[in-house]
Amino acid sequence: MQNIPRKQTSKGELPVGDKVELQEMQGPLIVENGNLQTYGSTNVAFENDTSPQTAEPITMDMVSMVERDGFKPVEPEQRESWDSKIQFILATIGYAVGLGNVWRFPYLAQKNGGGAFLIPYFIMLALEGIPLFFLELAVGQRLRKGAIGAWNLVSPYMGGIGVTSAVVSFNVALYYNTIISWCLFYLGRSFQFPLPWAECPRYIFPNGSSTLVPECEKSSPTQYFWYRETLDITESLESTGKFNWRIGVCLLAAWILCYLCMIKGIASSGKVVYVTATFPYIVLVIFFFRGITLDGMKDGIVHLFTPDWAKLADPIVWLEAGTQIFFSLGLAFGGLIAFSSYNPVHNNCYRDAILVSTCNAGTSMFAGIVVFSILGFKAHMAHERCVQERYELLSSFSNSSVISSHLTRDIIAKLLNSTDIIVPYDFPECDLKKELEKSASGTGLAFIAFTEAVNQFPAAPFWSILFFLMLFTLGIDSQFGTLEGVITSIVDLKLFPNLRKEILTGVICLVSFGMSLIFSHGGGNYVFTLYDDFSGNFPLLIVAFFECIAISYIYGVTRFSDDLELMTGKRPSYYWLFCLKYVAPITMLTILVTSFVKIAKEGSGYEAWDSESASPMHLEWPHWAHILIAVLILMAAIWIPLVAFLRVLGIRILQDEEPTWFPAEELRDFYGIAPHKVTTVEKWLFCVREEDDVSEGI
Repeated sequence: MQNIPRKQTSKGELPVGDKVELQEMQGPLIVENGNLQTYGSTNVAFENDTSPQTAEPITMDMVSMVERDGFKPVEPEQRESWDSKIQFILATIGYAVGLGNVWRFPYLAQKNGGGAFLIPYFIMLALEGIPLFFLELAVGQRLRKGAIGAWNLVSPYMGGIGVTSAVVSFNVALYYNTIISWCLFYLGRSFQFPLPWAECPRYIFPNGSSTLVPECEKSSPTQYFWYRETLDITESLESTGKFNWRIGVCLLAAWILCYLCMIKGIASSGKVVYVTATFPYIVLVIFFFRGITLDGMKDGIVHLFTPDWAKLADPIVWLEAGTQIFFSLGLAFGGLIAFSSYNPVHNNCYRDAILVSTCNAGTSMFAGIVVFSILGFKAHMAHERCVQERYELLSSFSNSSVISSHLTRDIIAKLLNSTDIIVPYDFPECDLKKELEKSASGTGLAFIAFTEAVNQFPAAPFWSILFFLMLFTLGIDSQFGTLEGVITSIVDLKLFPNLRKEILTGVICLVSFGMSLIFSHGGGNYVFTLYDDFSGNFPLLIVAFFECIAISYIYGVTRFSDDLELMTGKRPSYYWLFCLKYVAPITMLTILVTSFVKIAKEGSGYEAWDSESASPMHLEWPHWAHILIAVLILMAAIWIPLVAFLRVLGIRILQDEEPTWFPAEELRDFYGIAPHKVTTVEKWLFCVREEDDVSEGI
């Protein structure tokens, strides 16, 4: 195993004597002085100190009493840093909490056993989600580089992990901003009364008469507006269709907004997160109080959380729980590593991992309650209309006026379900549970089901504006982290050393905008589905698997534990090490293999829109699309074996990284860390040997 030497600070080590002079602390460790100190930066009060040199010396006992966050190491090459801890937390929460928490988790919960789904969900969170989240934060904070540089430092043979993360992040950023453009389109159209998707448009004949547009009449106003007005969708992937200039303009606006927010790196995006990370929670709370006042709210929430314990025996339920945890936390994209690399070296990344992961899971549950309180109202209204229609039909064929004057609709509904009465009409089936099960996920939930419910609110445009503003802020936050993973990797590799970061960011956004125009054609939604299903899912699972392998088996759990002890003052528990070395990689591999097997058995397809029947239909991917799918997966995943193989042959795609600055000795003295002795548990459980180097980090 390669030991990469540390790069020591230029101003000496912290003296371990009885007294430490104030000026000597300017080097590796300095104390905050009033409001002059910022998070992770140098204390400017020391730069031109004109105070008398007779200041009372500070003893080590006095230093140990100062809160450790007050000590700021001076990096030889100052790296960007967050202005405050709260800024980092908000940025990380904004990155991890995204659209999937609102439009994916509620659907999976009600589909996979309701309340019973929470058991595999939280088990996977504890065994897979938090450990991997913790690992990425620790790697970024320790190595102070983006994903490519970080994994290249862990091992030159593992540098392909970072390249794969960067490629996947770029691919995902392309189509993720398309979702933001759809949100902007709906947001702009929400400033109308009535809402343009509240009723079907009419076709005007030359003589002045009109009729409802047949495609809308056969489906619904919200479906028609989504498929025809917004997407102008074609019949299949093989039909390109015309360019949708409205979505193209919204896509341009989305990339401009993204660039403006990231123009100065975390210096600008860090300011934006104060709004974008908190606003979705404000809107969710507002919708929560609106939802609990609606008829049918109870039916929706009960449907969401009623447990179906038999579902726990279905392995697919556990697979979907693990997959949801993985993608909702934003693991393996490189964004977490990039964000954490701007933290102070002594930040408590363990506490951050617990906080953000728990917040993410809590947001998913809260969003589920909000969504299904609204969908319960929608189902209740649909059921009421159905019962009313049955009531009118029964009254129309009855010869007895008693039926229409004395029987309630509920009694009539029961009569219609009875086998003792023969009705000469094909009555609609009124089943509240089936109405609730019609809830969709993804774009179907956001742009069809939820908008249909909002249509029935008083002051519907106000609620529509709030909803799509929430989706926009949820999406743009996650886009920051995804794109930061790409930009930070390029900057750290010094591929364009003379190019200013704001120009590099602008070039990347411009190129991304040009490439993402493929989603703005009539068949663009099908290309979007293809990217969504394959460009990220499989490569990210592969990245997460090799991340665990790289840390646990190449770098070593002992060295990893040593680094964490230096950064946080304590070693990680055996639980986290066991998860990272055994449980998490097995989980990743299981999800990956099971997903491939499922596709091989059941095939893979997409949902297309049939304009004749005005309904969605399932189509299989054409043969050429399978080639494109293979290219999307391989163009990302191939870098992991390729970099390692070429390295064996002596060919270096990635140049060796300079050893990262890390004040190990200073931190060791500050925390009073003694050399670690290998325990019996470490010997037997983690195969740690006595002769292993337990004192050196990267």
